[in-house]
Amino acid sequence: MVDVQTDIVIHRPRHAVADYASNPDNASTWYRNIHESHRLTPGPMGRGSKVAFIARFLGRELSYTYEFVEYVPGEKLVMRTAQGPFPMQTTYTWTDAGGGTRMTLGNTGSPSGFSKLAGLFMAPMIRRATREDLQKLKSILEASTGNGSNYN
Repeated sequence: MVDVQTDIVIHRPRHAVADYASNPDNASTWYRNIHESHRLTPGPMGRGSKVAFIARFLGRELSYTYEFVEYVPGEKLVMRTAQGPFPMQTTYTWTDAGGGTRMTLGNTGSPSGFSKLAGLFMAPMIRRATREDLQKLKSILEASTGNGSNYN
């Protein structure tokens, strides 16, 4: 079982952080391992929306589809995939934190087969990557302050 949670305080309003982070079109800008994302369902993102991602992890290219299983704009997003050898659930939460936003990013999954063995060493790798991803998100959003960006 992999269960990794990391968080960071971003000095931007909660709606700005949540809007940017929950938009799959932005995933490749702040997730180091994600190279592409494609919406598979039309319209605004919400429960039941599906997004295809192409990522690189452990030297392999991975294609997977996440489905939004819970979405409360500005508060929480839960995405889940059941395909492949490593079913994963990713949860974002956003809370107010002293004039900024605390974003928590959690990943849980239960690997099977060969991936069960890989799961033993994946948690520290996922934790490190997630910390780096959140730091990049923080840098992007805090740099957008005061420059006319629509992330206000």
